[in-house]
Amino acid sequence: METDLIARAKAWLAEDPDSETRDELAKLIEAEDLTELTARFSGTLQFGTAGLRGELGAGPMRMNRSVVIRAAAGLAAYLTAQGHTGKTVVIGYDARHKSADFARDTAAVMVGAGLEAALLPHPLPTPVLAFAIRHLGAVAGVEVTASHNPPRDNGYKVYLGDGSQIVPPADAEIADRIAAVGALAGVARPDSGWEVLGDDVVDAYLRRTDAVLTPGSPRGANVVYTPMHGVGRTTLTAAFARAGFPAPTVVPEQADPDPDFPTVAFPNPEEPGAMDLAFATARRVAPDLVIANDPDADRCAVAVPAPSTAADWRMLRGDEVGALLAEHLVRKGARGTFATTIVSSSLLSRIAAAAPTDTPYEETLTGFKWLARTPGLRYAYEEALGYCVDPEGVRDKDGITAALLIAELASELKEEGRTLTDLLDEIAVRYGLHATDQLSVRVEDLSVISAAMRRLREQPPTALAGLPVVSAEDLSEGTASLPPTDGLRYHLAGDAGVESARVVVRPSGTEPKLKCYLEVVVPVDAAAALNQARTTAETTLTAIKADLSEAAGI
Repeated sequence: METDLIARAKAWLAEDPDSETRDELAKLIEAEDLTELTARFSGTLQFGTAGLRGELGAGPMRMNRSVVIRAAAGLAAYLTAQGHTGKTVVIGYDARHKSADFARDTAAVMVGAGLEAALLPHPLPTPVLAFAIRHLGAVAGVEVTASHNPPRDNGYKVYLGDGSQIVPPADAEIADRIAAVGALAGVARPDSGWEVLGDDVVDAYLRRTDAVLTPGSPRGANVVYTPMHGVGRTTLTAAFARAGFPAPTVVPEQADPDPDFPTVAFPNPEEPGAMDLAFATARRVAPDLVIANDPDADRCAVAVPAPSTAADWRMLRGDEVGALLAEHLVRKGARGTFATTIVSSSLLSRIAAAAPTDTPYEETLTGFKWLARTPGLRYAYEEALGYCVDPEGVRDKDGITAALLIAELASELKEEGRTLTDLLDEIAVRYGLHATDQLSVRVEDLSVISAAMRRLREQPPTALAGLPVVSAEDLSEGTASLPPTDGLRYHLAGDAGVESARVVVRPSGTEPKLKCYLEVVVPVDAAAALNQARTTAETTLTAIKADLSEAAGI
C-alpha cells in the first residue's frame, strides 16, 4: 500500500502543470510523509453542490490546476455532448489565491474543446458572472470562488445557460465526464484564443441594478460598508453612486481584496468577530445601517443601531432581512412568486399570503440552485444572507442589489422618522414573532456528522423544550414537493405561550458542519407585548438547542 501511494503521488507529480504544487508534492514524496500523502490521495474532490470546493494544495483531494483542468475538461465534454460546440462559456473569478490561474486554465480548456470562452476582465463579484451568462447568451458559466470559506480554500462554481447553478441530473453527468478524463497531456489547452471581456459587461450589470429601485424613491440612508477583503467594493460603491445614495463609508482595514483575509478568522459576516471592525467604524461615523458583503459579494449582511445593548450595534439575522425586503417589495406592489428554503423562517409564507397582489409562495431545498428555478419567481431569500431581488437580471443570490434595496427601505423609513428595527416590530405584531436561531457544529472528523444523523434517525426525539414532536420527516426519502436530501425535519406543537416550532437538521453542503435550524413562533397581541414574546422565544430556543444537542450526541 505504501509503494502504491508513493507511485500515485509520483504519477500526479509528473503531469502537474503548476511549479508551486509540484515543489510541494516533491517535498512530501521525498520526506515520505505518508499521513499527508494519504490525505491528499485518498480519493478525489467530489463534484457536487454547484461544483467543487476544497483546500488548496497538490493532489486529487485538493484544489489545484490539475483538478481544475480535469473539471473544465469534463464540463466541456458535457457541453459539447449537449450540442453546444462553438457556443460561449463565460468565466469569472474572485481575488483568492490561484483564482486567476484557475480561470485562465478553464478558458484554455474550453477553447481547446471547440467552445468559445469569455473571461471577465478582472476579479469581480459572483453576481456579475451570473448576470453575464444571460446578458451574453452563453451556454454556461464558471465562477472561481470559495465564497466565505477560509483563506486556504478555493472553489469552482458552475452555471448553465439559464443563469442558474447546476442541479441534478446535470451535476452527476458532468461528474461522470470529469471522471472519464485521462492524462492531462490529452487535454488540449492552447495558449490563446479566448476573449477577455472589457468593463462594458460590468457597466451592463450596473445599468441593470436600476431595475431594483423605485424611480424617485428616497436615497438618504448613510451606510458603513465592508467588502471583508473581497471583491465587492468597486461594484457596490459604483452602484450606490449611480443610484444617488451617499457614498458609503468603507471600513479601511477591509477595503481592498486580500486572499489572506488578515483581519478575520473566517471571512463570513455571520462568524463571531467578523463584523468588529465594521462596528468600530460605525461608532465613529454614526450611520443609519451597516452593510457587509462576503468575499465574492453574493451575500449581504445588515446591522442596525442597538443603543440599548452593550455592543450598540446588532447584526440582523438573514430571516429578518428576508422579511424586511419581502415587506418592502409587497408595499411596492411586486407581483410574482416569493420563495425561500425549508431551513428559512416560515414568516415569508405569511407575508406572501397577506399581500394585496397575487403572491404565490414556494419552499425549496437549501441553495439558490433550487430557489432560482422557482416558476414565476419575483423574490427569493435564504437565511444564510442570500437574497435574489431581481431574478430577471441575476438568477442567483446577489449581495449588491440586495444592499441597494435595503438601503432604499432604510431611506424611506428615515424620511418617516422610523428605522428598520421599527418595521421589524410592526411585522412581529402583524404576523407573530418568528424567532430563529441555529445550532451549528464545526467538526474536524466528518464521521461525527454522520453519527449524529444516524442517531437522530434511529432514536428521533419525541419532544424538544417540552413541546411534543407532532411530525418527524426524513427528507432523504423526499416529499411530495421536494427531491431527496440528507436532512431531518421536526414540527413541534405549541403550548400556552408558543404557537408552534420547527427544527431542520442537515449537514452543510460546503463546510464541515452539522447545521440545525430552529424556529419558534410566538403570538403578539400588541407592541407592548413584544419584550415578553422575545423572552419566551429566547428561552424556548435555548431549551430546544440543549435538548437537540443531547438527542444528536453533539
